[in-house]
Amino acid sequence: MFCFQCQETANNTGCTKSGVCGKTPEIAGIQDVMMYLLKGMSVYSETGRKKGIENPEVNRFILYGLFMTITNANFNRSHFIEKLKDGMKLKEALRKQLEDAGVKIDDSKLPAAAKWHTTNPEEFDKKAAEAGILQMTPDEDKRSLRELLTYGLKGMAAYAEHALNLGFENKNIYAFMQKALAATLDDSLTADQLTQMVLECGQKGVETMAVLDKANTSNYGNPEITKVNIGVRNNPAILISGHDLRDMEDLLEQTKGTGVDVYTHSEMLPANYYPAFKKYDHFVGNYGNSWWKQREEFETFNGPILFTTNCIVPPSKKATYTDRIYTTGAAGLDGAIHIPERNENGRKDFSQIIEHAKKCKPPVQIEKGDIIGGFAHNQVIQLSDKVVDAVKTGAIRKFFVMAGCDGRMKDREYYTQFAEQLPKDTVILTAGCAKYRYNKLPLGDINGIPRILDAGQCNDSYSLAVIALKLKEVFELNDVNELPIAYNIAWYEQKAVIVLLALLSLGVKNIHLGPTLPAFLSPDVAKVLVDKFGITPIGTVDDDLKLFLN
Repeated sequence: MFCFQCQETANNTGCTKSGVCGKTPEIAGIQDVMMYLLKGMSVYSETGRKKGIENPEVNRFILYGLFMTITNANFNRSHFIEKLKDGMKLKEALRKQLEDAGVKIDDSKLPAAAKWHTTNPEEFDKKAAEAGILQMTPDEDKRSLRELLTYGLKGMAAYAEHALNLGFENKNIYAFMQKALAATLDDSLTADQLTQMVLECGQKGVETMAVLDKANTSNYGNPEITKVNIGVRNNPAILISGHDLRDMEDLLEQTKGTGVDVYTHSEMLPANYYPAFKKYDHFVGNYGNSWWKQREEFETFNGPILFTTNCIVPPSKKATYTDRIYTTGAAGLDGAIHIPERNENGRKDFSQIIEHAKKCKPPVQIEKGDIIGGFAHNQVIQLSDKVVDAVKTGAIRKFFVMAGCDGRMKDREYYTQFAEQLPKDTVILTAGCAKYRYNKLPLGDINGIPRILDAGQCNDSYSLAVIALKLKEVFELNDVNELPIAYNIAWYEQKAVIVLLALLSLGVKNIHLGPTLPAFLSPDVAKVLVDKFGITPIGTVDDDLKLFLN
């Protein structure tokens, strides 16, 4: 195996024996094959789109397939095998659809991934040896650009999938995804052409996050400033993790009146900020911390855990909660119970996990108190007069965007120390699970404005961009980089990649990125990002504070 798509990849070069995330070489290989299939399918889809032919089933399969391969999303081999079989049949049906429409397909000009067809799992395993990124693209710089583009697409797919589950989609996003996937098979494209496509990916990332923002707020209202309970009650309960708010709605509705409480975990924390969910009196609050602490915290929760998306850490052999794990959607784990897709009534059936919860002990309290959040763009813009006044009077000297991901490595302590040492006239703007490094610190407020403004999930980094653009307008500036805002962003997986590309597409420069720069950036590609956008790795806390505050 070879995988270097996440920040924790071994030695910051690549996982070759097993994934730091927990995936085996077999899972890594089958994920490579899924990507191989999606790229080949996209070649046909692109051919058809040029002739006015679009297949909605293909659009949604590619979306789902990309999402399955995100770090920590799916460790279930059988799930991949079944989807690969479905995808193969769909690819061949798409080809026939094109031929029936009179589209001539010249096999001699097709890349191997488009021509490949089998539904035999043994052939999938054989193809894994050819489908790896090192085999597919020997040239280091082209490989770097292709992977940067691919990881941006994976992050984009996650956000588009959440929006689709709420009834919102944008066909232009599907079209770009498929054009970009097909482009990763095109050896005629130059590095400059691939670079332009990477930047276009950032633009489409902004569009995708805007669609998801509209989907979330249309269904559940605009997030509100909310104090979230982090203690427990004495009832059996379900812990919901991941990112999918539609799953959250279904679970809350079906647990109503059952005596089973619901708690959010990690990136599902911002569900507490939406008005529509506050009507459920059995929705208690948030349990625990960031995703990487789950092995410890799932033991004490006692009840079943529902993974709606990625952020799964495979349990250790000594874990007592293995039989309490449920997955749904694109998430998967060997041994976990998988809840099927929505039925004809448009809802998932969570009765099995609810009945399981009733037989479990209540959660053990591991902390108490509350944390505050809900500072998405609508809420902050309502406070804009107060914020602008604080800036003009000097009460707020600078904002620090500290969005992104958390991770388990010791070098992540940098972000806690950075937040602790920020001067008291500065404010942190955050989104994503990176906030767990500092969202429980007693940093106080400035004239009633909390010094940590949590916009929500990683996709809510869109809110931070909207806020920055609004402040640019209010202060009548020509360039968003003239604002008193510094960017110190942590990354872990592919959704952070699309957030980064989205910020670059909006013209944001001089972003500090850490704990390390991505291993998939070749020296030449990294140099382009440094020279053109001012991206730099983090240093020491003291040195970075001096640099930012000057």
